[in-house]
Amino acid sequence: MLLAAGASRRLGRPKQLVAIDGEVLVRRAARLALATQPADAVVALGAESAMVAAALTGLPVRALPVPDWARGMGASLRAGLDALSPDCAGALVLLCDQPALDAAHLHALVATWRAAPTRAAASAYAGVLGVPAVLPRAWFAAIEADADRGARDLLRARSAETQAVPCAALAADLDTPDRLP
Repeated sequence: MLLAAGASRRLGRPKQLVAIDGEVLVRRAARLALATQPADAVVALGAESAMVAAALTGLPVRALPVPDWARGMGASLRAGLDALSPDCAGALVLLCDQPALDAAHLHALVATWRAAPTRAAASAYAGVLGVPAVLPRAWFAAIEADADRGARDLLRARSAETQAVPCAALAADLDTPDRLP
């Protein structure tokens, strides 16, 4: 489940379409997520949805337009989780604005979650638990569509039920122009 619906207001342009090493961030994140061989791959779209969807052409992902994406990450996450098959035991949730993310870290998250599938597996960086993270299905109902922080508050509230997978480099995101490469 790739959250790619935001308007990137602080950046001033769609961060999903920022290119690093010749690849736009949304495509890069989707490609990395697909390396984990998910049963389903959903990309939540909102702002600039046609251009973002076009950047995903040729990848085996389901583009999911989220009508109320402007309400925040919670609305996109809720819509994406609701779109998954009822047979889905957990969801890898990621964003596209973490340029240090790599497939090895995603594989580590999935492996950690599979070893204890009733618990979440979350990235640990900058002293917090965050995304990317694998959420067990039992947690899906706790995601609030009105929350602008997606899964962050849930991971923190349930930290005792969350397995941390360290990756300090993920603290660097691309939210403002001064952070662009």
